[in-house]
Amino acid sequence: MNALNRHRLSELVNLERARYEARHPSSRALFERSTHLFAGVPVTWMSKWAGGFPLGFSTAKGALITDLDGNELVDFALGDTGAMAGHSPEPLVRALEQRVATLGGVTTMLPTDDAEWVASELSRRFGLEKWSFTLSATDANRWLLRLVRMVTKRPKILVFSYSYHGTVDETFVVVDEKGRLRPRAGNVGAPVNPARTTRVCEFNDLATLERELAYGDVAAVLSEPALTNIGIVLPAPGFWEGVRRLCDKTDTLLLLDETHTFSAGPGGATRRMNLRPDAITIGKSLGGGVPSGAIGLSGDLAERVLRSAREGADLVDVGGVGGTLAGNALSMAAMRAVLGEVLTDEAFAPMELLATTFASGVERSIQERGLNWSISQLGARCEYRFTSPAPTSGGASMRSADAPLEDYLHLFAINRGVLLTPFHNMALMCPATTSEHVATHQRVFDQALDELVA
Repeated sequence: MNALNRHRLSELVNLERARYEARHPSSRALFERSTHLFAGVPVTWMSKWAGGFPLGFSTAKGALITDLDGNELVDFALGDTGAMAGHSPEPLVRALEQRVATLGGVTTMLPTDDAEWVASELSRRFGLEKWSFTLSATDANRWLLRLVRMVTKRPKILVFSYSYHGTVDETFVVVDEKGRLRPRAGNVGAPVNPARTTRVCEFNDLATLERELAYGDVAAVLSEPALTNIGIVLPAPGFWEGVRRLCDKTDTLLLLDETHTFSAGPGGATRRMNLRPDAITIGKSLGGGVPSGAIGLSGDLAERVLRSAREGADLVDVGGVGGTLAGNALSMAAMRAVLGEVLTDEAFAPMELLATTFASGVERSIQERGLNWSISQLGARCEYRFTSPAPTSGGASMRSADAPLEDYLHLFAINRGVLLTPFHNMALMCPATTSEHVATHQRVFDQALDELVA
């Protein structure tokens, strides 16, 4: 990154923080009176927003949020993907009202016909034959790892450094500067040293992946098709073909987490990149924000799991997979509405076109100002980075982070009516996003850069 005037950056952060406080007194008051909430928020992640306290909101519809002080914001965060369908789209509202008010039965531990419809639609989109449902992608990943260890009789999994798959203990590992496995910094209350459960290498590093799989103790490789939780890290040409070849060579299963990469198209990155996983997990946007998740299994893997069940594995009670509310009628109704009427095959092309406009505008702005930054795009999702070229591994992406600069850009945007994902500089388009919304971001982004380089 070009050398920035750090003293000026610090001054700008302080100025925008003061503006944030002045612009959002009701949000601050809500935070200060929330004395019965641990850390003052419903979940500690909400403390991540820049500014010292999170925005409280009163209404959200489509791609817009109105905060407690009446400020309207264009929402590119979309609940960190949970609202990729947009906030409260009408088909979802109708489906929830129908289930709760007319039909009744939010959760009964009994199936409805929505479940088979959703499973069939997911099979059509992602190409996997058998589906089971959870309340989150975290649950899906956790349960799936149990299943693959069971059928392979191997103790470990492999993940890529700085990947993220929810609060799954086995995945909080990174590669240090000497290429060694290390627990990820800040990991809370790990039950065991992850070296006992996990192998790790950098994304896009086939040579190290081959070495790690050669030990023969890895049940499965678990990854997003492109890393998204350490910034967007795209696969190099031929990477996934190489991963599939190495998995086949070592009888290792390949599991893909499509929770964020669903932004790549109707069948996620799996369909777009013509990938061949043995299983898929997905959550967040699947139910339009209603807690939802899913596991998709190939026919062969599903049969191996059922064979284990016939041999005594407990899949129906206290064996470690499943949950009382999983697959509930409300979540299934939400998923059917979202897949059938909102995030349809036809919905993705306009979303991606807007993301391309967003990305090209950002790229033009950083080039005009001589900044050594970059922007990456994955379908309807894009993110600007403080390095160029864009990182090709999780470790490189982590090293490119710049917290003060990120705080400045986020605060500047919020103070002018634009919301980005709080964990990094990611923007996501939904079916309700418009070209005017993208133009608003562009105008604000240009203003922020002009102040920064002045």
